[in-house]
Amino acid sequence: MAAMSTVDLHGVTTRATPRALVDLHRGTEPGERVDVRFSARLSAWRRADVAEGAGFALVAGISAATTTLERVWSLPDTVGPDMTLLVSGLNPSPAAADAGVGFFRPGNRFWPAALAAGLVSADRDPLHALEHHALGMTDVVKRTTRRADELSTAEYAAGMARLDRLVRWLRPRSVCFVGLAGWRSAVDRHARPGLQERRLGGRPVHVIPSTSGLNASSTLADLTTHLAAAAAAAGR
Repeated sequence: MAAMSTVDLHGVTTRATPRALVDLHRGTEPGERVDVRFSARLSAWRRADVAEGAGFALVAGISAATTTLERVWSLPDTVGPDMTLLVSGLNPSPAAADAGVGFFRPGNRFWPAALAAGLVSADRDPLHALEHHALGMTDVVKRTTRRADELSTAEYAAGMARLDRLVRWLRPRSVCFVGLAGWRSAVDRHARPGLQERRLGGRPVHVIPSTSGLNASSTLADLTTHLAAAAAAAGR
């Protein structure tokens, strides 16, 4: 399949590249291909990480001036420099991937809790959260699935390694991981909610319970308190 177009990001600073790719993700459909000219300062392995985080698969040219990407059914990271808090889910749900918004499924309490905790001021708007509140969003695994048990141990390992590199690169003050069960599967099966011994990219990690409506053991008030604590750990 021939590339549908060429996008020139050569003049975009390396740390601003993930934000630029959000617009590219939103302007394409799964299966569409595009040639991207990245900044020469963006290393080949970081191009791969950034492309994966933006919801694209590498097709060709990762070491060349122009890289061919194919849009996949996923959710783009909304990340950039000077983040106060980076929120990470486990992986996108179909509802999130279709909407382009994390935690989008009806009944998920993330956005109501984030609003109540003062982390954001606009509902279900990750770009507004990034640009107005320095709150970024990503996932450990970028592959969309209907259930978490469809993910493999290898995907958890590769995803945590990518997340660690992302944090070391962009250096948010702190990381909030949403989903205790996901953190236990990916990192520490004995973990409890709150600040963790394990750091990511040298930054503290605060784990909160799942915000899914299926998690009946955590109320909206509980989740609001957890998010407020994560924000406090980030100095907000």
